[in-house]
Amino acid sequence: MTNGIGGSSQDEALERILPSTIEVDEISTAEYIDRISRLQKSMPGAGVDAVYVNAGTNLLYFSGIEWHASERLLGAIIPANGRMIYIAPWFEQRTLCDRMKVEGDVICWHEDESAYEAFYKALLALGIAPTHETQPKIALCGTATTSVYFGLKELAEKYDLVSAEALIVNLRKNKSPGEIAIMQAAKDMTLRVQVAAASILREGISTLEVCDFIDRAHRKSGASGSYFCIVLFGEATSYPHGVKEPQILKRNDVVLIDTGCRYKSYISDITRTYVFGEANDRQRFVWNAEKAAQAAAFEAAQLGVPCGAVDRAARRCLETYGFGPAYQLPGLPHRTGHGIGLDIHEAPYLVGNDETPLEIGMCFSNEPMICIPGEFGVRHEDHFYMTEQGPRWFTQPAHSIDDPFLLV
Repeated sequence: MTNGIGGSSQDEALERILPSTIEVDEISTAEYIDRISRLQKSMPGAGVDAVYVNAGTNLLYFSGIEWHASERLLGAIIPANGRMIYIAPWFEQRTLCDRMKVEGDVICWHEDESAYEAFYKALLALGIAPTHETQPKIALCGTATTSVYFGLKELAEKYDLVSAEALIVNLRKNKSPGEIAIMQAAKDMTLRVQVAAASILREGISTLEVCDFIDRAHRKSGASGSYFCIVLFGEATSYPHGVKEPQILKRNDVVLIDTGCRYKSYISDITRTYVFGEANDRQRFVWNAEKAAQAAAFEAAQLGVPCGAVDRAARRCLETYGFGPAYQLPGLPHRTGHGIGLDIHEAPYLVGNDETPLEIGMCFSNEPMICIPGEFGVRHEDHFYMTEQGPRWFTQPAHSIDDPFLLV
């Protein structure tokens, strides 16, 4: 088809995907050190003596060490002054040091020892100890589990354990030029994959087959595969995150594909919705209403404007088309957008009760989905980031229901 939907074999579609020739730098050690420094400068104002970042994206953000959280305590303590110190199982020490980008001592614990005692041993090594007059305040990051919290709480004695979420979110919400460059590369990959996926559609293809192709296409584009993939046909498109049963594509079905990849630790996330065949008047009306709502949200996203105002702009637009109001169906049942970076969903959020003002470097999805139970759904999802001039798209929104990728 001339609009790029259908007509290609999977081999042909994969052959057309070329890895990016644009070199994008990894996050530098200097940037990790700067992040730590900025966190340390924020601690005195919060009355915090140290911040603990657990294995996961918070540890990655401050140290460059990619390590999945598990039942074993592993992370780093960042003091208000001085070098951070790592905590790890003894048998993981060499692996941790091999991945280390920001130097620091490592306090280890054996499998038959208490990891939480090692935590407090690390605090003492940093000179953070309770006295008759003081009770050190230790802030724990959000990726630390409740098991970590209660394990530490049991031995806390005169230490005060609090949340580090506000301190960390305040740093992570504003992406650096290096982060934005990596995210741009990831989103460019996924948009090419979306184009390729549309081209292989045919009557009788299953959603599972399309998901498998998308994973291979992400690998061909230069990513490590799909970070996630949702492919929906027909009435199933009215469920924002899909249904448990695979579907088989029929002529004139609405197709919704929501997918992303992970590239140099940062995530892409793009949704395209279109019709396989000929769109009817109802499908066109809803598709265009969704496009208008996405545009309204983008226009509302100006520096200093609260995140919630962007969400409200999208909903006001949808109401003019007869959807809603608020979260009512048929209409938009979830927030208009989410922050994105090392995690696919990050604070702040484009939702009515988030009054965080928009600032340079913030990155958001823009996806005011329309769900019509029993019929179909339409979601256009692209992401933007805030600049001195206002919002800027990572990827341009879908062009039209007949030619969503504007292929000529």
